[in-house]
Amino acid sequence: MAERQRSEKRSGEYGAAHDSAVVANASVSISTGHRVVVLIPAHNESEGITETVTALSRQTRLPDEIIVVSDNSSDDTADLAEGAGADVTETVGNEYKKAGALNQALSAVLPRLQDDDFVLVQDADSVLDPGFIESALSHLAADERLGAVGGVFRGQDGGGFIGHLQRNEYARYARDVRRLKGKCLVVTGTAAVFRASTLRHVSSARMSHEIPVGDGRGGIYDTTVLTEDNEISFALMHLGYKILSPKGCTLTTEVMPTWRELWNQRLRWKRGAIENCVQYGLTRVTAPYWARQLVTMLGILVTVAYLVTIIWSLVALGTLNIQPFWMALTGVFVVERIITLRDRGMARQMMAATLYELPFDIFLQVCHGKAYLDSATNRERRW
Repeated sequence: MAERQRSEKRSGEYGAAHDSAVVANASVSISTGHRVVVLIPAHNESEGITETVTALSRQTRLPDEIIVVSDNSSDDTADLAEGAGADVTETVGNEYKKAGALNQALSAVLPRLQDDDFVLVQDADSVLDPGFIESALSHLAADERLGAVGGVFRGQDGGGFIGHLQRNEYARYARDVRRLKGKCLVVTGTAAVFRASTLRHVSSARMSHEIPVGDGRGGIYDTTVLTEDNEISFALMHLGYKILSPKGCTLTTEVMPTWRELWNQRLRWKRGAIENCVQYGLTRVTAPYWARQLVTMLGILVTVAYLVTIIWSLVALGTLNIQPFWMALTGVFVVERIITLRDRGMARQMMAATLYELPFDIFLQVCHGKAYLDSATNRERRW
């Protein structure tokens, strides 16, 4: 890779800031001798890359190195990242999106890290809260079988009404993870911390066919899948590791500003999750994920039956006559919508009681149905 280095002056300033942080945080349980390298894959992320990099300088445990991996960017992502204090590398001939960019960066970074050093992989549109790295390292230090620590994310401001709906959705997700004491289904790509030794283990396991080999080149991230974060979570768990998203690892992430962009994002997420299940087959690890897919399919069928009943009542009877079963189901749904939005405040909980989010839920279920259909018919995949 062709690498852009910061000036010696900037490196000196960053090093001094880091030394000060180490002194100020001498009580942190994780040894400050372990290096933390941040990798931020970025494609045309000029709008938010400065804040993403700057937020890392506010960490209670500062990273030792920040590398923005500029992947085929045509804007000034690289210059802005460098100006914010990051080192920048450019991918060479990468055709495999985020996974390919990370594999190129890791092939250069891992050889110079010790096994007990750490790699933080972070999306360019995510902003970490100050205690993220410190919390992640403390959990990794406490459990050697912990393969990765991920983040619990909130939706960033903006996006109008559709952004509001996504922030509600993310608040419910955060509540679920918190209630499970950090146990999560996937270490999301928004931000995740790995030991260097764990990443080496994943690479060697692909080469030895212990886990799916991906593109066959031993890369850590599988470049053949739509959801590389879901796949590497499967890989870690099949190798005997645990994954965790503790309450101290929080961040904000971008919300999709249009229905079309949201549709494309969720279609990719859902189809990727389905195909990861097929890729690994039915195993002890994947069984709960297969069960969730079945529950989702059942939910789609129930929604269709519910809507058909309402339409039939209006067309055939000329009035809205909902059966007691559907009334009870609606009541349960309303209560669930209210309770699960507690983190967003009383006003939004009361709004949820009006079922104004129902069209959004139907939108997501239609998207899920499309993902099942595309997977079943092997429709061409799009990132």
